[in-house]
Amino acid sequence: MIVFAMGILLIASMSVMFYHSRKAVKEEAIQKATQTLDGTIQHIDNMLLSVEQTTGNIYFNMLPQLDNPQAMFTYCRMLVEANPYVAGCAIAFEPDFYKDRKYFMAYVHRGDSAGMDYASSKLVTDEYFGHRLYTEQDWYKITMERGLAEWINPNTGEESELEPIITYCLPIRRDFTSKPVGIIGVDASINLLSQFVAEAKPSLNSYFTLIDHEGAFIVHPYETSLKEKNALEITEQTAKEAVQAMISGETGHRAFEMDGEDYYIFYKPFEREYIAGRSDSDLGWSAGIIFPEDDIFGDYKRLAHIAIAIAFVGLLLLYVFCRYHLHQQLKPLNMLTEKAQLIAKGNYNETIPDSHQEDEIGRLQDNFQLMQQSLATNIGELHKLTDQLKAHGENLRAAYQKAQKADRMKTAFLHNMTNQMTAPAEAIVKDVEALCNGEEHDLMATTTDIEAQGHTIATVLDNLIYLSDEEIAKGGGV
Repeated sequence: MIVFAMGILLIASMSVMFYHSRKAVKEEAIQKATQTLDGTIQHIDNMLLSVEQTTGNIYFNMLPQLDNPQAMFTYCRMLVEANPYVAGCAIAFEPDFYKDRKYFMAYVHRGDSAGMDYASSKLVTDEYFGHRLYTEQDWYKITMERGLAEWINPNTGEESELEPIITYCLPIRRDFTSKPVGIIGVDASINLLSQFVAEAKPSLNSYFTLIDHEGAFIVHPYETSLKEKNALEITEQTAKEAVQAMISGETGHRAFEMDGEDYYIFYKPFEREYIAGRSDSDLGWSAGIIFPEDDIFGDYKRLAHIAIAIAFVGLLLLYVFCRYHLHQQLKPLNMLTEKAQLIAKGNYNETIPDSHQEDEIGRLQDNFQLMQQSLATNIGELHKLTDQLKAHGENLRAAYQKAQKADRMKTAFLHNMTNQMTAPAEAIVKDVEALCNGEEHDLMATTTDIEAQGHTIATVLDNLIYLSDEEIAKGGGV
């Protein structure tokens, strides 16, 4: 009962502790994820801003040379060399912009960027990007239609062996009011971006992801996901719900399951810092940090398991201690119970040892010992008195038997004496009746017979009186 009560109290206290501990761990994870998200978004935005500013600087230097197609290759190379985040640069003009050619695109990119060593990578000059004509590619078409400077994902729907990129597209105008005549497309390396972002992850197995408004990955730790997979193609329902929440521009966190593992994702819209002269168009991106559940609650769960193990061992030790202590405390009571059973069976001389305890059980044992001793003494005296009464009873029984025997002898004696006096008395009665009736008899003989019969009766009475005197003299009574 003690262990049960302690177990309930311990379970209640540990439940409260675990609830608040888990809540505190989750709040700490939210705070850490929020700080990391804000810092990472700021970092990415700074990288984007540097690409935008570099592009803007080259753009204004390039405007006077728009009619020189060879100069476009030079400016492309200058832009790639000027910014370490730039993987390539394309300058493309609308068809028939140059009279001697229908299509024109200058493209310079880093041809060997293995290991992200951009400083030593070779610059390659091409006149194409992808496997379709540039006028059919989204980065060109969308920008020409909208006429806005914006970031797009050029890999959408495009097969390319180049590394994953996002492209900053800036319309080329001869003046601020005219329609665009071309596009500057500056490619930022997502691999390089992901490498920088990965260094800011808040836990060992967490990672940062960035998706656009269509669910395509912009930043992801796995290159295959950047090139091939759309976030909406994830089959797990809980993960798909988190992606839809990100695409909707929500801020928050969700738990989800993917590939049999439990995760948490903390997400918020990608918001760019406002700077004068910078395009304020919404990118429609959403940033998220994905934590394996073990990264958040791993230490908490291990601590909980250790606490539960300690509590279990503690309760077990408490049970053993209580059982041993109670066994030691109850040994005198068990001994007293056995002695009481023996005493109840008549063994009144069963000795009860002295108690070495000073508590209630010790006092009970001492009092029980006094009771046993007093009971043994009283029972001994009772047995002695019983023996005496038994002896008196035997004597009384013998005296009673003697009295009965004497009474029977007296009755027999009196009966015998009466029988002896009956015949003489009847003879005397007959003789007296004869005399009284005047019958003729020998008077002398009759008188003599009466005298003889009277003498006989007198002799019997004398004997009776003699025997009575002897009995009285002996103290027996008649």
